[in-house]
Amino acid sequence: MDPNGCDSMRSSSEELLPLLYDELRQVARGQMSAESGPQTLTATALVHEAWLRVSKGSGPQWESRRHFFGAAAEAMRRILIDRARRKEAARRGARAEHVPLDEVEIQAPSPDDELLALHEALDALTAEDALAGEIVRLRYFAGLSWAEISDLTGLSERDLQRQWQFARAWLHHRISGWRD
Repeated sequence: MDPNGCDSMRSSSEELLPLLYDELRQVARGQMSAESGPQTLTATALVHEAWLRVSKGSGPQWESRRHFFGAAAEAMRRILIDRARRKEAARRGARAEHVPLDEVEIQAPSPDDELLALHEALDALTAEDALAGEIVRLRYFAGLSWAEISDLTGLSERDLQRQWQFARAWLHHRISGWRD
């Protein structure tokens, strides 16, 4: 059994949370530090929201630590995406009074715009190359180190970095194509 007690046996969400809570909070803190401006969402709240999402239903069984962290990273990503969409909708005038265009100043893209573009591009990348998509989620959204991702995936750090380079180039091309 691994030190966290979740690789050699199927573990339920209730068994894993106490074992991995501190690591999840560390991941969430990393995600929150990447957010710009004043924060209304704390790392603890992000972990709890992600926990609610991954554990809902009939109590999922986790095959491995990798499986659990992948699901948690995906849940955190979706929470941040949903939050960015709500902020964008509010910024773009959800339920606001319409103002003639000649009275409106145009703003540069916000970090929320970039996050939404990344989200859409990441979904497309994952459809094309699931491993590359998983590596981006674990590295960028979960904030895991190369060593941690290597432990989870069983791939060498060098192989992971090659996949990362491919994924970054693919995402950059995809996102920059949307802005043109």
